[in-house]
Amino acid sequence: MAQEHKTRKLKWHRRKACTERRVLRAWYAGRLGQWFLETERAELETILPNLFGYHLLQVGCLNDTDMLDSSKILHRVVVDVDAEDTGDVFKLYGRPDALPIESDCVDVVLLQHTLDFELDPHQVLREVDRVLVPEGHVVILGFNPWSIWGLWWTIRLRRGAPPWCGRFRSTLRIKDWFSLLGFDTVLSRSYFFRPPFNHAGIMRRLGFMERMGGRGWSFFGGGYLLVAKKRVATLTPIKPRWRPRRSIITTDLPRPTMQ
Repeated sequence: MAQEHKTRKLKWHRRKACTERRVLRAWYAGRLGQWFLETERAELETILPNLFGYHLLQVGCLNDTDMLDSSKILHRVVVDVDAEDTGDVFKLYGRPDALPIESDCVDVVLLQHTLDFELDPHQVLREVDRVLVPEGHVVILGFNPWSIWGLWWTIRLRRGAPPWCGRFRSTLRIKDWFSLLGFDTVLSRSYFFRPPFNHAGIMRRLGFMERMGGRGWSFFGGGYLLVAKKRVATLTPIKPRWRPRRSIITTDLPRPTMQ
């Protein structure tokens, strides 16, 4: 009975997470979401061209814009619960906590606010660890709770409006999770330092905050970019012994002393 209740609760949370992500897609289509999306694309354009391999995976799709077009990796796949094969990117149906991907085959994984809207982010990161090849990279885009956006999130959380219906998690916490999985954090920085206003004139006047954010407010951006690398455990080489060691057990039988 308890197991059945737990299963129903898990299914309800999964449906809720899917609904929240669909609502977030609608927010990205709005004015503020488009400004935020442009900043995220610019951030990815400075990262993805420097990550190489054969296979690139994006977990979750929040907009119609190709977020992977700046990458030099040719084979790109998007896994999403509302998958539709459009454009040059192949879309595959699947949940972030149970990726339909073979183990140890993906070179780069992109999580675009996936951890902000999943009930079990630990399981999502375990799946990322499973599908990544040794020395593979994971790129995470998320909302920063230690910012003006985080203050809006605290005030408007109960209203359920996007993106405030998510679960903002700090980069310090995510770095700790990666450390436990055996990942090394390669890069961590914030972006979009203006408040979440929809008025175009006000946002233009606050453009100076973007310039100042890169200097002294680098930790307080509305969003963060984090890149981590899958660490590979190395074995200590042992120098071979070319001369066989003498055994402590002899195989020679003693000869009789008398005939």
